[in-house]
Amino acid sequence: MTKSSQPTVKSAMRTLDIIEYVVGNPGGVAAQDIAAALQIPVSSLSYLLATLCERNYLRREGRRYSAGTGLDRLRLPASAISVEDRIAPHVRALRRAVNETSSFFTAIDWEIEARVTETAEQALRYAVSVGARAPLHCMAAGKAILSTFGDTMFARYFAEAPRPLFTPRTVSDEATLRDQIAAVRDTGFAFTDEEYTLGVCGIARPVWIGGVAVGALAVALPKLRQTPDARAQIMDRLTAACAAIDAGA
Repeated sequence: MTKSSQPTVKSAMRTLDIIEYVVGNPGGVAAQDIAAALQIPVSSLSYLLATLCERNYLRREGRRYSAGTGLDRLRLPASAISVEDRIAPHVRALRRAVNETSSFFTAIDWEIEARVTETAEQALRYAVSVGARAPLHCMAAGKAILSTFGDTMFARYFAEAPRPLFTPRTVSDEATLRDQIAAVRDTGFAFTDEEYTLGVCGIARPVWIGGVAVGALAVALPKLRQTPDARAQIMDRLTAACAAIDAGA
């Protein structure tokens, strides 16, 4: 074992120790009692407890910590886990890999809705809120989802869905959109270039699980950072993430 690996292993062991100790105290336990029992410095313990609560592995009520719903999910069979819970780890991994805002969207009527999102850790970034909606035609995730529609649904979309203009670059005419969606079906990737928000570009890929389209995985980034290398890296990561999701990884 190298010296560089020791802190990571120590942190992992402490995390497991905390979970096991809290689970072993179903009535809840205070932070100072955890620190005393496990001999963990308060500074390190505070960070680990905050992280475990953020991910719902622990629950805080006043000064006491108890087991959270995240632990219940770990015991569920794969068939009982929601699509969002299944995809969330891949969204986090994608964001870490490219350090750009990464999100999973599903279709709601003729709109997309953000179901899972992780924001880039950069000073200049595009943020997406969980629950935020936007029309299908102006977002990369929306175009990716449109590419999964069958002929009847696709025809209904053009007959029923409003396609407002948000920027001078928004594509709303049917012929151009049909050409773009055909390209998505050929390549597996959808792109937008300042079509919903000026200065922001998007890259997305449909997400399939067992042959069923469940939504789209997308990365949004400032146009000034969309270099050929960045675009290629994002596309590679999207491909890998979607394949892992479908495989149940």
